[in-house]
Amino acid sequence: MTPETKPANPNFSSGPCAKRPGYDLATLDTSTLGRSHRAAIGKAALQKAIDDTKSILGLPADYRVGIVPASDTGAMEMAMWNLLGERPVDICAWESFGKEWLTDITKQLKLADTRTFVAEYGELPDFSQTNPTHDIVFTWNGTTSGVKVNNADWIADDRDGLTICDATSAVFAMPMPWEKLDVITFSWQKVLGGEGAHGVIVLSPKAVARLESYQPAWPLPKIFRLTSNQKLIEGIFEGATINTPSMLCVADYQDALDWVVSIGGLDAAIQRSEDNLAVLSDFVEKNEWIDFLASDPTTRSNTSACFTLKLKPDEVKALIKLLEQHQVAFDIGAYRDAPAGLRIWCGSTVETADLKALLPWLEWAYQQVAQ
Repeated sequence: MTPETKPANPNFSSGPCAKRPGYDLATLDTSTLGRSHRAAIGKAALQKAIDDTKSILGLPADYRVGIVPASDTGAMEMAMWNLLGERPVDICAWESFGKEWLTDITKQLKLADTRTFVAEYGELPDFSQTNPTHDIVFTWNGTTSGVKVNNADWIADDRDGLTICDATSAVFAMPMPWEKLDVITFSWQKVLGGEGAHGVIVLSPKAVARLESYQPAWPLPKIFRLTSNQKLIEGIFEGATINTPSMLCVADYQDALDWVVSIGGLDAAIQRSEDNLAVLSDFVEKNEWIDFLASDPTTRSNTSACFTLKLKPDEVKALIKLLEQHQVAFDIGAYRDAPAGLRIWCGSTVETADLKALLPWLEWAYQQVAQ
């Protein structure tokens, strides 16, 4: 039988992600629109977004937060182009974006003194092989593999190198060991469902010290520069962005930050995401035709949940198309480089009731396309 109840919000994309419950464009504070981002009103809005980010996440007082161009990709490449090359680099990759950073480091920056630790989709590399005297580059949550790092015990407290972490689908959804991380990047279009094109970069005092003591051998375009005359450009972390930001996107981000506060803060946001994963886990436990891509339950992402199905690739495509035609689930296909399957966002902006409404449709669609 065709299920009767549909998700109220069928948006389960892994980026841009679903807007927060109750989102209404008309409620955004648009007082900054049409004004210079360098005017007092624009700088104040940017500074508030920075301050609220730092407060809600519970970042150490001496960590700096900056809003930068080009989403998480821009933030990560800015970090790598500014900071790497001073010492050997260990690169850990287990999904598409981690492999992109590996390509950047080995083929674009062409750093010779590198070591790579690569795992297949659904698995994690052996982090114990990393060297604390090296810089270490890794993702916290594999958005395209559904695999997350489940602890930071392997990162030495007395490390000499920097840890550079792409945490775009983890920040605001998972507990982060900030003191173990020297550079953290994310974009608000992931976990908080904000509008795209802007990234956030977080720097520890160690990272700032590296920026002010080391100058890369390669030229840096203006869009990437974090220093001037070997000093950190403090304005980036005080609301004076490198280039012109969309103040509408900033207002949208502020709306998401305010929502996190309204539901009880970071812990509440994390709990919503974990509750959503529990719904999906229970469904997988009861159905033998679907399984998590991540074989280890402790490393399963509670944001970008990835699944394999007992279907041929063309049948998976048919299932996805069927759900879209019925306006039950949009954008849930696996990432193009990942194994054929599903990727269902279950972060905090997704309502648990919508996930529960989706599951009977998944089962129905499987029965329609299975041969």
